[in-house]
Amino acid sequence: MMKIDVLTLFPEMFPGVLGTSILKRAEDIKAVSYRIVNFRDYADNKHHTVDDYPYGGGAGMVLKPQPIFDAVADLTVKSEVEKPRVVLLCPQGARYNQKKAEELAQADHLIFICGHYEGYDERIREHVVTDEISIGDFVLTGGELGAMVIIDSVVRLLPDVLGNQQSHIKDSFSTGLLEHPHYTRPAEFRDMKVPDVLLSGNHRLIDEWRAKESLKRTFLRRPDLLEDFELDDKQKKWLQELIQKQERNK
Repeated sequence: MMKIDVLTLFPEMFPGVLGTSILKRAEDIKAVSYRIVNFRDYADNKHHTVDDYPYGGGAGMVLKPQPIFDAVADLTVKSEVEKPRVVLLCPQGARYNQKKAEELAQADHLIFICGHYEGYDERIREHVVTDEISIGDFVLTGGELGAMVIIDSVVRLLPDVLGNQQSHIKDSFSTGLLEHPHYTRPAEFRDMKVPDVLLSGNHRLIDEWRAKESLKRTFLRRPDLLEDFELDDKQKKWLQELIQKQERNK
C-alpha cells in the first residue's frame, strides 16, 4: 500500500478531493493511505509561527526551516521505508509530466510539502527534498492545488484503482502521443456521424485508425511531443502525409 503524507498549513482543503471518486476508491481498497499534517504543529515557538522576513530584505515572508525539518523527520521515522520521496511544490521545480507520475507511482511513501507565502528557506531544498515539481509555468497562492493534481495523477496508476487495468495505458502522454478521439452512442447525433470504421467491427482497421488519429492530434496540438518520439515506418509515412496536407492548405 502506498503511503501519502501532505504537509500543509491548510489541511481543510483536502478532504473533499481525497474523499471523492477514484481517490476515495483507492483508499477504500487499501491501495493508498492519506495523512494530512499541519506543519504549524511542529513549530518550536510559543506562537507557532512558521515564517519570517527574508534576510537581505524583499517582499513577502519565507517559510522557516525548523517546522519542515522536524515534520519530515517525524514522518520519516514513522515510515516503513528507509527514505521516502519528499516532493516540494514550487514554481522553480521541474515541469510535471506523465513520465514523472509513472515514476512516483512506483514509490512506497510520498511526502508532499505545500508552501505558502514568498517561498522556502533554501536549506529545505538542499537537505530535505528529493524532488522539486512545478505543475506549470504559472504561480499559485500555495502548493496545495499542485499536490492534489499530482496525487490524483499518481494514485490512478496504482494496481486495481481503476476498474479496467487497461484504462490508463493508452491515456494521452502515456504512449508519448496524445490520445485518439472517442465516440459513443448514438451513431448519429444532429447530423454528426461516428466514423464508419468504428462501426465496422474490424479491430485491425480500428486500431490503425486510432493510431493514425493519435498521431494527427499530436501533430496538430502538441508537435513538440514528436521531437523525442521514435516513429515507426508507418507513422513516418502518416506524418509526411499530414505535413503535405498542411502545406497544401496554407
